[in-house]
Amino acid sequence: MNIPFLGNKRKKHGEAVLTADPEGVAALLSECELLRSQAALTGIRLDDTAASLEALDQLLPRWRDDEEILPWLGNDAGLYLGTVIVRSVPGAVWEVWPGGQPVVRLASGREFDVVTAGHEWAANGVPELSQLYGEVAEA
Repeated sequence: MNIPFLGNKRKKHGEAVLTADPEGVAALLSECELLRSQAALTGIRLDDTAASLEALDQLLPRWRDDEEILPWLGNDAGLYLGTVIVRSVPGAVWEVWPGGQPVVRLASGREFDVVTAGHEWAANGVPELSQLYGEVAEA
């Protein structure tokens, strides 16, 4: 996902972009409309909690047969995972790499490419979103 308009300052060449409005960026990245609509069709309410990640992991992956939906759903899954992390892991924030890729930066400084993780989950079902969240929350 390339979002070049989100950042306005660069720390150094090749490092993440600082955002001028972290709450606005978080709100934009948390929309995940396709994932939310797919989940709602199965009765799952995405409430930005770790429990909702567990519910997503239990979905029957009907989207894997649709080459048009798969990348969009993977993108949304990654952004949703990032949203849950940012809202529940102390010190976790969104950052945008210079190329426009949103990532989650933990208080430790470790960066987590949630979009790539979401694509892997959507395509293969592994690693599970709840497992990834657990690993990040422990760090």
